Amino acid sequence: MSIFKHAAEILEGKVNHFLDNAEDPGESLDLSYEKMITNLQDTKRHLADVVTERVSLENQMAQAQKAVDKADADARMALEANREDLARAELAQKQSELQKIASFKEAHDTVAAQAQKLTDYENKLQDHIERFRTQKEITKSELTAAQAEVKVSQALTGIDKDMDGAGDAMRRAQDRAQHMEAKAVAMDGLMESGALNDPLDSRSQTEKEMDKVRVTSGVDDDLARLKAEMAKNKDTSEGGITGS
Repeated sequence: MSIFKHAAEILEGKVNHFLDNAEDPGESLDLSYEKMITNLQDTKRHLADVVTERVSLENQMAQAQKAVDKADADARMALEANREDLARAELAQKQSELQKIASFKEAHDTVAAQAQKLTDYENKLQDHIERFRTQKEITKSELTAAQAEVKVSQALTGIDKDMDGAGDAMRRAQDRAQHMEAKAVAMDGLMESGALNDPLDSRSQTEKEMDKVRVTSGVDDDLARLKAEMAKNKDTSEGGITGS
């Protein structure tokens, strides 16, 4: 191993260690999104509490108004019965309920304003979260694609250690294949020349040469026969056409 290759591997190891321990941008985006969702849920709970309080004040105002109407009706009935004392008592009760209504209404207006603010904030926060979620997914997709591109580029350029080893293995296999092919060609040549004999072939060199002559002669005879048959068939076909 050369000193330069060793230094490159040390540098690569340090870079990989740094990247492995660095903050994952995708996880950071997901964590930020989860925090936003938590804030939105808290806002919804606060809004629910405020709305509940507003409804409670509205119910108490309604009950106080019923007490006002009842006291007014009872005062009329007492006057009709010539009971001014009872009429005064009912009217005093009526004034007490009216004061309650005024207090409830003041509190109700304050709570209703708070509920509206929380509703507006919730809507804005929800829109912001949705925009962030969309951008988060786009950014994570871009990040994944970029990381994949870097990995592929490293593999193609041989920077990746595994691919570098695979390239060395491929080169060794190709060299061995070329060596074996050359050896096979050489062995065929030696067998053709008679320098090497097939242990399963007991023929002499003369007998082998004669067998080659016989095969060649047989092929030549078959070829001449096929040519003669084709020429004869052609003459017969042309004669038939002329006769017609």
